[in-house]
Amino acid sequence: MNENVIDVLIYIYETYMDGDQPVPPDQIIMQEELLNVGFQEGEITKAFDWLDELAWRQGMLSDNGVAECTAIRIYAEEEMQRLDSDARGMLLFLEQNGILDPISRELVIERAMALGSQDLDIDDIQWIVLLVLANQPGQEAAFTVMQDMVYDGIPDLLH
Repeated sequence: MNENVIDVLIYIYETYMDGDQPVPPDQIIMQEELLNVGFQEGEITKAFDWLDELAWRQGMLSDNGVAECTAIRIYAEEEMQRLDSDARGMLLFLEQNGILDPISRELVIERAMALGSQDLDIDDIQWIVLLVLANQPGQEAAFTVMQDMVYDGIPDLLH
């Protein structure tokens, strides 16, 4: 079920945010287009709610700026159950390479947990990171690197 929510999010990104099609002027029109493509209404609603919550949280964080943080992130038990060691390693890798700052990392973890999926793989995490970075001011370079990672794999400069 939640994997399909990720599929809806990916479709929205690839079609409207990164594609040639303009974003429909109305959420109802977009919902009709997504239904016509074959997504279920419940999945579409969850994806819209997920994106709305992301926008709201990003708005809250943009006023606070980026805190300088050198602490190590300790995951809660529930986070460790949903984000396996590979997913957590990916987040650490992205943070160590300057793609995620501590606030963006927390937003990615929160949005991953909001999906409610029991197991998120590295591909899911990469898409969540891309969606989080897509509309964050000042993160254009990180977004570009992440976009390359999603579509082309990990660039050599990050090895």
